[in-house]
Amino acid sequence: MRVRNFFYDQGLFKAVEFDIPVICIGNLAVGGAGKTPATEYLVHLLQDYKIAILSRGYGRKTKGFIMAGPQSTASEIGDEPLQYYHKYQQVSVAVCEDRVEGIRRLRAHHQVILLDDAYQHRAVKAGFYLLLFEFDRILKRQFMLPSGNLREPLSGYKRADAVLITKSPALINRLDQIAIHKKINLPASKRLSFSFIRYLPPLGVYTGEALARRSWGVVFVLTGIANPEPLYRHLEAFCDTLIPFAYPDHHPFSERDMRALVAAWQHHPAKEKIILTTEKDSKRLLSDNIRDLLLNLPVFYLPIAMELAPKDKFSFDKHITDYVASFKRIGKLPEA
Repeated sequence: MRVRNFFYDQGLFKAVEFDIPVICIGNLAVGGAGKTPATEYLVHLLQDYKIAILSRGYGRKTKGFIMAGPQSTASEIGDEPLQYYHKYQQVSVAVCEDRVEGIRRLRAHHQVILLDDAYQHRAVKAGFYLLLFEFDRILKRQFMLPSGNLREPLSGYKRADAVLITKSPALINRLDQIAIHKKINLPASKRLSFSFIRYLPPLGVYTGEALARRSWGVVFVLTGIANPEPLYRHLEAFCDTLIPFAYPDHHPFSERDMRALVAAWQHHPAKEKIILTTEKDSKRLLSDNIRDLLLNLPVFYLPIAMELAPKDKFSFDKHITDYVASFKRIGKLPEA
C-alpha cells in the first residue's frame, strides 16, 4: 500500500481528475465508520444541487455500471445504494466498480458526484476527500490487514481535506479531543470535526408505520453490520431483554437465517416482543422469499442520522459548500 500510494503521489500511476465537484467519502479501516449516514448528511447539505451517488455496490451479484431504478434489489446494486435510492427520489444512484467510468457516465447530467467508500480508489482524483474515523477505535492501536482492520497505514489521513470523527458521545471528554487532534495532526487549512449518531423512531420494514409504544419488551436484533455494539448500547434503554442475531457486514440473509430468527421469536414466552434491524440491513429483507417468512411479524428498522457537534457544524458545512460553490464561480458547474 505504501508503494502504491507513492506511485500515485508521484504521478507514476494515472489518476483521472474531473471538472465537476467530486466528493469522496471513505475511511482507512474496514467497515463500521459511518459512511452511509455521512453520505446522507451531504445529500441534505447539498440539496440545492443535482446530486449523483456513485458506489461500488459491495455485496451485489452483478458487474458493471447500473443505475438504480424501481425494480432494483440489494443483490443487484447492494444494500447501501438501495437505501439511498429509496430515501432520496431527487438523487441519482449508480453503482460501478470502475469509478472513472461511472463518473464519466454521470457527469453530463449532474452537478455534484458523491463517491461512497472510495478513499483507496485512487484511479479517481477527487476534488474533496472526507475521511472518517470511528470514535471508539481512533484512540486504540490499529494494525494493517490481515492482523488488524486497516486498509492502509494511518498516515493515509494526510490525503484528506477534512477528517470527521463519527459515532462520538454527545459530550466529548476534553482529554480525548486533545489526544485525537494529536494523533490526527492536520494543518490549519484542513479541519477535524466530531459527529454523533441520532437514532430515530423505528419504522415497519414492510408497513412503514412507526412503532408507537415506548417500551419494546423483548427485542430480537438482526444485524449484518461491522460493529453493532453502539446499537446494542442504545437499545438497552428501550427493552427488557436484547437477543442479538449478529452476522458479518453485508451478510446476505438466507431463508435458513430467517427461519432461525422466526423460531426464536415464536418460542419466546414474552407477550411484548419485536424484531429490529438497521435501515441498511432492512434492504436485504425485501426479497419475496424472506418477505413471506417475516411479513406477519412485527419487524422494524431503526433509522439513524448523523449530526455534527455544535462547535464544528458551521465550519464543517462551510468547508464543503465553499468547495462546491467554487466550481459555480468559475463557470464549471453544469446546469441542473
